[in-house]
Amino acid sequence: MTSTTDTTLTQLAVTMFTVADQDAARDFYVRVLGFEVRGDERFGEDGTARWLEVAPAGSAARLALNPPMGGSPGGGVVGVESTDVLAEHARLAARGDVDLDPAPTRVPGAPLLFSLRDPDGNTVWVVEERAA
Repeated sequence: MTSTTDTTLTQLAVTMFTVADQDAARDFYVRVLGFEVRGDERFGEDGTARWLEVAPAGSAARLALNPPMGGSPGGGVVGVESTDVLAEHARLAARGDVDLDPAPTRVPGAPLLFSLRDPDGNTVWVVEERAA
């Protein structure tokens, strides 16, 4: 089923995870996963609100790390591509401090992949990059 709708939307750009501590989340994504900080701005009348974005180097899409707006942190899911899923799994497993699947898996019709959980319980799927 296809349909055409006039829209001004152009691309998937920002996904958001809720986290208990933005500084701790920033450290996990930067120090453990190797992401870079793309933005870290205070806003609101008194500057107590904060917009924090991280992403893998070269990625157009970003991940915003936000405090919960009611409820508790965690529960989000995002996928990131890897040029070498096996090497990335081995790197993270060697750290010994990352909650990740025991091994990457491949099922018919899907790429090689594994998942890991950040300290707040958000899931990051590491997926084999599509062939060009």
